Amino acid sequence: MVQVGLFPPDQIAFKLAASLGIGLLVGLEREWSNKDVGVRTFALASLLGMTCALISLPLTIAGMLAVIVLVGMMNTRSIVADRSLEITTSVALLVIYVLGALVGLGHLFTPVASAILMTMLLAWKLELQRFAGGIRPQEIRSAVLLGLIGFVIYPILPNRFIDPWQLVNPREAWVTVIVVAALGFFNYILLRLYGTRGLFWSASLGGLVNSTAAIAELATSLMASGLVGMIVFVNLLTVTAMFLRNLALLAIFEHRALATAVLPLAVMAATGSIFAWRSRATESDADGYVKLSSPLSVVRVLEFGALFLVIEIVGVLASRKFGELGFLAVSAIGGLFSSASSTVAAANLAARGSISAATAGVGATLASLASAIVNIPVIAKQAKGSSVTGKVAAITVLQILTGALAIAFQYLLLRFVPLAHR
Repeated sequence: MVQVGLFPPDQIAFKLAASLGIGLLVGLEREWSNKDVGVRTFALASLLGMTCALISLPLTIAGMLAVIVLVGMMNTRSIVADRSLEITTSVALLVIYVLGALVGLGHLFTPVASAILMTMLLAWKLELQRFAGGIRPQEIRSAVLLGLIGFVIYPILPNRFIDPWQLVNPREAWVTVIVVAALGFFNYILLRLYGTRGLFWSASLGGLVNSTAAIAELATSLMASGLVGMIVFVNLLTVTAMFLRNLALLAIFEHRALATAVLPLAVMAATGSIFAWRSRATESDADGYVKLSSPLSVVRVLEFGALFLVIEIVGVLASRKFGELGFLAVSAIGGLFSSASSTVAAANLAARGSISAATAGVGATLASLASAIVNIPVIAKQAKGSSVTGKVAAITVLQILTGALAIAFQYLLLRFVPLAHR
């Protein structure tokens, strides 16, 4: 039993304010939703949990039983009145009591964060219902697969090199699979939510998922709609989004590589943005939804993992045999198949010390360039007999030249600036 003398007024005042605040927060939302149990009941339930936790554990349990009885009476009344159950409000009331008890035990972050998240879930009822109604079985399987590869497979993988040549570390490689799969799935969800708002969002979000697949889908849609000229605009958006995604991957796996990758990729993105602005048209808000499938499936995860391992192993062997030029050649070739795989492989090798961070940044840049080049034959296949292919090729070549100049400028800067300070 806690003695009354052990209740410092300043601490009790803080706990009263915190418990009252979280109760009012959730209660106001229930009040706005026109529920019978509203702001006063939730505030009192939170205060009850806090004061019971201050006194003793048995009283806390008794308080929980009292709230359960209250929930039962509330649902009985609801059934008699309109034959419905107040399930959500009932669960919220039980949770708010527990959060109040946590405040009484001296916790702050857990109850406050939980109350905010609970209020968000309650307030976003319609949005969540619309989203849940649009979820496809394929996307549910993707989410389950993401949990499987992250929480089941990862912990059982050995965290060491399993070959005598120090090439393959299963857990290290699997981390890249998890991160890239999670980013791809998150971008895919954004595409599903916002991709119907016009070509700008479809192309930008599609480029974050898969730039080549996005431009193929959008080019087909634009050709069918007679908006051939918009293909240039869309291609530039998807390529720019791909550049940004690869920079994000470098930042996650080896942020030091950004020093040599940011300038060339930013220059190429700026060049593309200028041409995109000039080639924009009133039709830029036309329909052009990218109907990409989920980037998460067993086959795709295994394909990415295998491709990543091949690029990483070949990159290590090439750097050992031919130095940095050998690795850069492998990065450029790998970018023709997957710039994300090549970028992550470069970042991983730099983090491991197999190559320098500067080389990793250049390798990621070359992989991004190679991925942009792949879009040219894809567009040529869709826009047969059109001048669009020539325009896309010309802009891509210009982007490559500006990127090469940026890389050369960085190289000269890094080489001669230190000499000036000697």
